[in-house]
Amino acid sequence: MPSSNDWINNPLGVVEEMFVQSNSNPEWEAKVLEYFKGKLKEKQAYSWIPSLNDVPLHYLKPNSLVKFRCLVQDMFDPEFYMGVYETIDPSTKAKVLRFGKYKDVTECGVDLNSRNTVTAERQTFYCVPIPGETLWAFLNHSHTYARSSQARVVPSTSYIPSRQKRSYEEDDEMDTQPQKQREPHTELHANGDSKRQETEAPSGQTTSPSNASSPLDLNFPLPGERGPACLVKVYEDLDSFKLNDMLEVYGILSVNPLLSVLCEEKDPSASLLDPTESMETPEEQRAHDPPASLVPRLHMLHARPLQHNNPLLGVGKLYRNMETRGSQRDVLPLGKFTLNLSGCPPNSSFTESLHQVIQELVPCTYRLSMTLHNMNSLRLVPRKDYVANRLVSGALQLARNTSLVLDETRLEQGQLDASGVQNITALGNLISWQKVDYDFNYHQMEFPCNINVFVTSEGRSLLPSDCQVPLQPQVTPPNLEEYLSTVHKAQLTSQINKFRVYLSVAQTLDYSISDEVTKAVEDDFVDMRKDDPQSVSAEDLHRMLVVARLLSLSLGQTSLSREGWMRAKHIDMLRRTRSQPQTTVNGNEP
Repeated sequence: MPSSNDWINNPLGVVEEMFVQSNSNPEWEAKVLEYFKGKLKEKQAYSWIPSLNDVPLHYLKPNSLVKFRCLVQDMFDPEFYMGVYETIDPSTKAKVLRFGKYKDVTECGVDLNSRNTVTAERQTFYCVPIPGETLWAFLNHSHTYARSSQARVVPSTSYIPSRQKRSYEEDDEMDTQPQKQREPHTELHANGDSKRQETEAPSGQTTSPSNASSPLDLNFPLPGERGPACLVKVYEDLDSFKLNDMLEVYGILSVNPLLSVLCEEKDPSASLLDPTESMETPEEQRAHDPPASLVPRLHMLHARPLQHNNPLLGVGKLYRNMETRGSQRDVLPLGKFTLNLSGCPPNSSFTESLHQVIQELVPCTYRLSMTLHNMNSLRLVPRKDYVANRLVSGALQLARNTSLVLDETRLEQGQLDASGVQNITALGNLISWQKVDYDFNYHQMEFPCNINVFVTSEGRSLLPSDCQVPLQPQVTPPNLEEYLSTVHKAQLTSQINKFRVYLSVAQTLDYSISDEVTKAVEDDFVDMRKDDPQSVSAEDLHRMLVVARLLSLSLGQTSLSREGWMRAKHIDMLRRTRSQPQTTVNGNEP
């Protein structure tokens, strides 16, 4: 059997050995998957494998095993490839049986007339880094790999892409430290964000392609984000993956320079296998076959669906089964809770400062400044480009459990154009139904999501919400930014990490309501409506049940108690009392 390190450094050699030993028995494919899954189950094996998220592409060994933490941004049509084929030696005329799985390019001398040729099917996913990943989450993911004593990354000697074709932004420091383990990009802006990502929409962002300064549009959902994009080749369980899935993919890295040549001049054998190859438009070829030095290929051996993106919880709690929470039209999604914090100071840095606090606590977040310009120019909803045959990303194409902060205090008076109205509608649908209607030109297709939405506004938000809480600050420091910075610096990293773990664990806990408590809640609801049926609606009951659930989980309780229900009612009463004296600011108050 292969040596202990071959499965990482030379996975194709492992596959080759199993293929030869199989003597054309098709069971070799299942044995390959079983072997690599077994290796990945070994203690700390996940931390031995270099990550595309952390290590520049030119520092990774081609055809080695790597991992990629990503979002499935697009799913291309299935493609055919030569699963098994024969080659003929031009001098000796000897025939050799070869495998094409986990490879992009066939060997020379393919015998197109061989009866041993096996045509197989695979699918390509266009994957991008998880949108809105915060700096602390990125660094902790990176440190998990760096802490491994067996982790070694050295520059590739078999393939060195030019500086103009790097998958990451230019990093001059790397050229002076060729043998040093790469540290993650930690260049900070004034607001504490990493250089790799800018998770707030700049006022100048328009509907032009994200990352427009790049020679290739990498189609990131959020403006200003950087990092690797990857074409993931999927061979098994194609129906188990969905668009917008958050995955950690383990696969064989392919950066063959021939792929760049084949983008312009397709392999004739590929055209014979798949006649649709010759029907691709130039735009589709650029989108589906970008240079491998910019968008590498990753041939999937295994994928772990991520329940969340908090690296502090460890591997056991990081992964999940393939279930997802969906929502249906005209059916209220259970458990959603959009909070509108009203009474926020307009045209100030309040929401931005608040978002910086949120960034320190959650693994994924994005602040959308709702200026009139942004609403009229930003692309929030993904749309289908039929010319390039790809899904053009939008800012609402986010991973599950992302915290979306909508800064309505920036919205000034003016006219929303058609695009602005569509964006406001899309935000309303996201809040009300936990879905985004993707634009397929001739129709819309709804995609369920699980996004935590927080709206800050001067008056009551023009967007729907599940709960409005007027801001009543107990402390009004003269310099809010300086005050929050001082509060943050006073917190130890170890203490902040406990907050981060606490919030993520609370989200993953199971929750139930016993029949006894359910009956008590129903009776209580009937009693509340006896005197004034209009005072408490079904929506009010749903809100109080959600608050009761959140209160219970915040205490580590996985079931609702009578005391928890009474406490939720009391909190809602206090909220109603606070809301009553609020005066009308923008005419949207009830």
